[in-house]
Amino acid sequence: MKTYRLQFAQNLPIPLAETWDFFTSPLNLAKITPPQMRFEVTSPYEANSKVYEGMIITYKITPLFGIKMNWMTEITHVKDQQYFVDEQRFGPYALWHHEHHFKEIKGGVQMTDILNYAVPYGVIGRLSNKLLVGNEIKKIFKYREKAINEMFGVYRQS
Repeated sequence: MKTYRLQFAQNLPIPLAETWDFFTSPLNLAKITPPQMRFEVTSPYEANSKVYEGMIITYKITPLFGIKMNWMTEITHVKDQQYFVDEQRFGPYALWHHEHHFKEIKGGVQMTDILNYAVPYGVIGRLSNKLLVGNEIKKIFKYREKAINEMFGVYRQS
């Protein structure tokens, strides 16, 4: 199985506690996901729910070609105000391991995402990643960066 690694970093002009509070709420993920994905958390969580180790989160997504899919991830690691990890339990990928890191910097927070993933179906999966999947994931993170800037403002180092 061929695995891929992507890394994205973004600085936010808000305090660490506020950043952590936003990103550890499963329901906020829909706010920073492209609308065409029709992302919906189907787990029965309240607006004030926060991630914890062992938390299972279920979603409905439409990643490509209008095909609706179920997706389930588990929060496997949490270190308060530093990082958390979600891993796919079932869904569109052969592997999905997503680390969310948060570090206080002057005037805000640096947020880093490290994503390791694999596409199923062997050589067909590798080809589809090269032609489509990898680019779609990058577009999702680019959209997320824009949405976060609109919500919290653009970080400007003082």
